[in-house]
Amino acid sequence: MRRLMLIVLVLLLVCGSIYLYTAGNSQPTYDSVKAVAPGNPAPDFQLEDNNGNQVSLSALRGKVVLVNFWATWCPPCRAEMPSMEKLNNAMAGEDFVMLAINVEANGRLAVAEFLQKTPHTFPILYDEQGVVQQLYGVYKFPESFVITKDGMVDDKVIGAIDWAHPETIAYFKGLTKG
Repeated sequence: MRRLMLIVLVLLLVCGSIYLYTAGNSQPTYDSVKAVAPGNPAPDFQLEDNNGNQVSLSALRGKVVLVNFWATWCPPCRAEMPSMEKLNNAMAGEDFVMLAINVEANGRLAVAEFLQKTPHTFPILYDEQGVVQQLYGVYKFPESFVITKDGMVDDKVIGAIDWAHPETIAYFKGLTKG
């Protein structure tokens, strides 16, 4: 009888441990979120930037917009920031705007510390509640969307790239001319 009770107790402990492990490590599912894809209209949003200004995507109609979702805890995000700065500088004077949307709940504090060490001139927007992140179906970082002057998504890039590559700069210059 004691042996049977011991077996039952061990089974309960194992099953309970498995349940607690899987419940504590479950990831959110994005099956219900439809990700924005090339050819789709870019969903409008309004977020506050690092200067306290409200920025809406619809107000930028007529410009090519690069929307980049990132976080300071993301090494590839941090790694691509210098090339984003170079692209932003190369596109100065063109109908081009870069928006880096930080998705951290403590974004204002994390970004302030990050910018002290690695300053950048392009606007940083704060999506601390994850509303725009969910609207775009973003769950990998960095993730970027190229939006044409008429508000359509021309390209979607998952992962870090060299935004300052000459072919990339030529691509953006072509979009601003067209």
